[in-house]
Amino acid sequence: MIIREAQISDIKQIQKVRNSVTENVLSNPDLVTDKDCEEFILIRGKGWVCDIDGQIVGFSIADLKENNIWALFVQPGFDKQGIGRKLHDVMLNWYFAQTKEKVWLGTSPNTRAELFYRKSGWKEIGTHGKGETKFEMTFDNWINSSML
Repeated sequence: MIIREAQISDIKQIQKVRNSVTENVLSNPDLVTDKDCEEFILIRGKGWVCDIDGQIVGFSIADLKENNIWALFVQPGFDKQGIGRKLHDVMLNWYFAQTKEKVWLGTSPNTRAELFYRKSGWKEIGTHGKGETKFEMTFDNWINSSML
């Protein structure tokens, strides 16, 4: 298992992972284009992938422009192996090395993702979009939770 920075050549596999998930499913897969992925990993922020034997099985993307976690997904069948945790941690370590601004994300309520974020020290601050639970992480909370 290798966690590394995402590259343009990874986008097709990133899209495959994104469209394979069973939680936080896109209502229309065409809403997130390859060009969107390219912009988020090259211009707006940075992305990481989990590569197992040349196959991308998970990815995360942080957006510095909107101080947002744009994506964190693991392909079904590769969950419960610590991939999401590793992608999450490398992403937040990078994010808070760039800025001390709080970061937010939204996820569907009553999902494993929601539980993951709660256990990871994210604080619920309301709702976002179409009924998603909105979470935020401050620099201080990240430093304190990552020291545990």
